[in-house]
Amino acid sequence: MALKKMILLKVPFSEKDQAKALGARWNADRKAWYVPDGQNASAFERWLDPSQEVGTLGKAIGALKTKPAGKVDSYIGKQIVGAHYVELKHDCKPFEACAECQPALQTSGWVAAHIVVEAKLSELRLAR
Repeated sequence: MALKKMILLKVPFSEKDQAKALGARWNADRKAWYVPDGQNASAFERWLDPSQEVGTLGKAIGALKTKPAGKVDSYIGKQIVGAHYVELKHDCKPFEACAECQPALQTSGWVAAHIVVEAKLSELRLAR
């Protein structure tokens, strides 16, 4: 298994709430903020730690500047698009209903698939 590189951030204490609101997470072992896997690192550009190893990280950050917004593997900067990926025109909060996204999710079949999955999960919970 290959080791993934975590994108660490240098966030001043006075700006920690801003970084947290954008989705940054705190790593207690390293005592540092980082970009969680799956989060686009371009939103955290002002806090990127220049002392990090360049290699893959430098390529990832450069790629993030040129690629469209979407789900990105923050360790290697690779755009993630699966069979059920639905690109939405704006950033909304995950797991919260969004009236603007609803039509796109409805026509893509995502809502129907979500209902089926929820029904199966309910069956499994009842079977316990």
